[in-house]
Amino acid sequence: MAKGARIGVDIGGTFTDLVLLDAAGTCFARKVPSTPANPAEAVITGIELILADAMLKAADVSEVLHGTTVGSNTLLQKVGAKTGLLTTKGFRDVLEIGRIRTPDMFDLTWDKPLPLVRRQLRREIHERMDARGNVLQAIDQDEVAQVGRELVALGVESVAICFINSYRNPEHELMAERVLRQHFPNLPVTTSVSVLPEQREYERTSTAVVNAYVRPMMETYLRRLRLGLQKIGVTAPLLVGNSNGGLSSIEVAEAKPVFFISSGRSAGVVGAARLGENVKKGDLIVFDMGGTTASASLVQAGEIARATEYEFRDGISTPSRFIKAGGYMMSVPTIDVAEVGSGAGSIAWLDDGGLLHVGPVSAGAEPGPACYGRGGTRPTVTDANVALGLLPERLAGGALSLNRAQARAAIEEQIAKPLGLSVDAAAAGIRDVANANMTRAIRAVTVERGVDPRDFTLLAFGGSGPLHACDLAKALDIPSVLFPRMPGVFTAMGMLTGDVEHYFIRPCPGRLGTFDPAQAKTACAALRKEAAERMRREGFTPDEVELQFSLDLRFVGQDSTIAVPLPDKLGPDCRDRLRRGFIERYERLYQYASSDELESTSIRLLARGIRRNKLSFGSLSLPVRKGTATVGTRQVNFGPQHGWVSTPVLARNGFGGKQAGPVIIESDDSTVVIPPGVSVGADKSGNLLAELPRKAPVSLAKRRRANA
Repeated sequence: MAKGARIGVDIGGTFTDLVLLDAAGTCFARKVPSTPANPAEAVITGIELILADAMLKAADVSEVLHGTTVGSNTLLQKVGAKTGLLTTKGFRDVLEIGRIRTPDMFDLTWDKPLPLVRRQLRREIHERMDARGNVLQAIDQDEVAQVGRELVALGVESVAICFINSYRNPEHELMAERVLRQHFPNLPVTTSVSVLPEQREYERTSTAVVNAYVRPMMETYLRRLRLGLQKIGVTAPLLVGNSNGGLSSIEVAEAKPVFFISSGRSAGVVGAARLGENVKKGDLIVFDMGGTTASASLVQAGEIARATEYEFRDGISTPSRFIKAGGYMMSVPTIDVAEVGSGAGSIAWLDDGGLLHVGPVSAGAEPGPACYGRGGTRPTVTDANVALGLLPERLAGGALSLNRAQARAAIEEQIAKPLGLSVDAAAAGIRDVANANMTRAIRAVTVERGVDPRDFTLLAFGGSGPLHACDLAKALDIPSVLFPRMPGVFTAMGMLTGDVEHYFIRPCPGRLGTFDPAQAKTACAALRKEAAERMRREGFTPDEVELQFSLDLRFVGQDSTIAVPLPDKLGPDCRDRLRRGFIERYERLYQYASSDELESTSIRLLARGIRRNKLSFGSLSLPVRKGTATVGTRQVNFGPQHGWVSTPVLARNGFGGKQAGPVIIESDDSTVVIPPGVSVGADKSGNLLAELPRKAPVSLAKRRRANA
């Protein structure tokens, strides 16, 4: 076999998923238990196993593509570096002030997240730029060095620098960085202009601080992973998935981890869009349920929903444009995802009033759900599914045994007895609460955006997504559910469909009515030159690079912006075209638009290195496995309406044609549950499509398209 195998890796809360695409286009998959104490350990173990499955050597690997949860876990667990912050005098408390709002004005119990930098570690520097970038007060290098000594003496492990108006003139930030590096060469330093050279002081400060807080942990992890790969003989390049669904070099991930906080989950959305294109389904609700969280995103007319900022929150994170200040702000390109802490490992518990909750705390991989037999005693969503007969006795290709008796015992002791319920009723209740939580995530990207979910197909993946997808579709009257091949490792597959991406930005403030095309051309030329140099270092030729320019616009007086594509030719009519593009996008988001004047803030450039060896769902092939479709039957409880039903169990690799539910379809990586009243069929590519009966009329938007 010629060298050319590419491996996609996605680390989850319970399992680490791996997919290998060899030079012949054959796909191999593996799931191994995650190792939270040292995530790299599971990656190395998984790569050794999947290479053996494909009968390849380490030298045959040409790339390792990796989605990592190190950044998000560092924020979630508050285990980042002890961070210091240098600000302009008078701006020490920007992190506390934030946007001067709360997520819910009526919630009197809400506690504001503590800043990642304690106040005593924030130091003011006597320097000042005006709004045009002119120096009002020069920076004192000796003062910077002295502040650096004080912070290091206090145990600071990483430093962020954010000076007022530095986006117009970065001279002072860059000088402060040089001074700190000269005196403290081992101290990681993050300047705000290196991660976010644009206006809005709080967003720029918060983004730089998150980067500094996470950076040492990310550097340590990636260094350990790289050394581990070298020890087993894998010397191929290591690329890391970013929050926008693209790939970047390990050097970028180490220096700018703020762009990788949502690494991993975004790759699944990119893979979903590629699959939707292949099966001619451009309108998809992308649903991913793993061991710790479940997330939802939207692909509309083939276009992925994206955002330019993201707030990391505990428990639940929604992309609502009307709810802010609930977490740590990062103004970075990201796929717009709603996420809830309801995964397969989420723990079911009762509050003081006897109300049943599921999550956000997860049993994780260690000790895991009670049914794993690894010391876990608290009931989880997986335990409920095992107790109801929805899951087989073994998972992950036989690598993990499930103990049904232990699952039922945990549910009985901690949920059923306190509530005076049977174990079956308690398990069904756990599943119902988890489904309700996940429905909230889907509503956040559809109904709350003015989008009717009945116009879409639900694409379900993740280790547990296919277990719950039909119930979610039924609750929202979604007419069909698409289950891709190898849904349990689909995010790792998504890694193999991505391109290398880099982002560049230049300030461009002013009213749209006085927008100067010549000035914009100059800014675009500078961005193009910067991007060309970066992509050349990444090994891409000019004809392999795709450039997408956009202009950030907003109504005068508003705070948030919308990115509008810049016309290829910046002629006299570009102002009208930009306004039309903005109004169209604004109406799509908010269902209305004003006639007020517009203003611009920044010009952005997305440089995408097009990969020629990406995974193609149309030509995907799997290793041939012997076996028939029918595995047997087992008793499955489909809730109070149906109770226990003798249900056929089919093997996915042998399934074809069409089958009426109830039916369970099993594979090494996932279990697909088709409840009564739902039918399922396989297409020529091996995807499964479940059809649900309609209980409401077709939406108005769909009727309008049909009559157009």
